[in-house]
Amino acid sequence: MQGNLAYKMGINSYQQIESKTLSPRQTEARVLRKAAQKLRDCQENWDLGDRRKRLEEAFEYNQRIWTIFQSELTQPDHPMDKTLRQNLLNLSIFIEKQIFDVRAYGYSDPEKLTSIININSGLAAGLSKTVSAVQ
Repeated sequence: MQGNLAYKMGINSYQQIESKTLSPRQTEARVLRKAAQKLRDCQENWDLGDRRKRLEEAFEYNQRIWTIFQSELTQPDHPMDKTLRQNLLNLSIFIEKQIFDVRAYGYSDPEKLTSIININSGLAAGLSKTVSAVQ
């Protein structure tokens, strides 16, 4: 038990340091990669007995991220190009629909996760390139 607590404290310390040293774009890329990985893990381990629990955790993580993006993107003073903002908002709606679809059809098709994984991974890669180009 103490080992688990020490591990969690170490992770929390790392995350606090990371949040102070990463740019917003690097942070966005990191959380999108993590979201994609959570879904990929579910997809690759589809037949394990705790599928629904793992999927729900991955879905909740994805929904939190995309809700934050939606909130930011809908701000009237957001500096991003309006067309790009709208495209990202459309992606967020698509992701919500995909998650709903998996839930509605009884968590029966692992391939339904592929589009969300690809979107998250693609955006993370694009954000990472943007950060590299700026540095």
